[in-house]
Amino acid sequence: MSVAQKQINQMLTMQDAMNSRVSETWRSNGYEWYRAIWVECAEMLDHHGWKWWKHQEIDIAQVQLELVDIFHFGLSLRLMSGASVEKISTKLAKELHQGTGEDDFKIALENLASAAVTEKSFDAKALADCMSLMNMDLDELFRQYVGKNTLNFFRQDHGYKEGSYIKIWHGEEDNEVLANLVNTLDTSASDFQQQLYAALEDKYPT
Repeated sequence: MSVAQKQINQMLTMQDAMNSRVSETWRSNGYEWYRAIWVECAEMLDHHGWKWWKHQEIDIAQVQLELVDIFHFGLSLRLMSGASVEKISTKLAKELHQGTGEDDFKIALENLASAAVTEKSFDAKALADCMSLMNMDLDELFRQYVGKNTLNFFRQDHGYKEGSYIKIWHGEEDNEVLANLVNTLDTSASDFQQQLYAALEDKYPT
């Protein structure tokens, strides 16, 4: 099994665990994962910039974060197919490696949104195009995905669903705290997720 397949395997397993943490019956709940994808695409376009009548700077870090969020929903959609994790990871690894070669970010993003709107599907090749144009490879996607997945678990464990979770930590949003912590830890460590959770616990305002 390739490194890419192993990473995607791990992310699929983590996504299933996260979805099950929110609802044990997530596969039969009828969640519109495809809708979450195209809404995120619209948000991402604002971070990238599309208004020709005003000056806009591309916020690459924020665009990358949105790509990671979309990948969460894309993994969920693929898991809904009923295929095995191994089968899904093999197909995803191939699609993410190939892309389509689209060199205009806005068009690549529209291709991603279009598949979600018209086919209710996740276009991994379009995501690969977007990643490539934002200097993001699979290793970086994996690093940021594990970080965000860990934060999502942390949120659930600290009252996110009930509305008691604190989003601003000592003047910073939890996403910003996460980004700083990830940069201080060894992402290749076998217990990286556990280390990150413990670091979040240490920083969380009580």
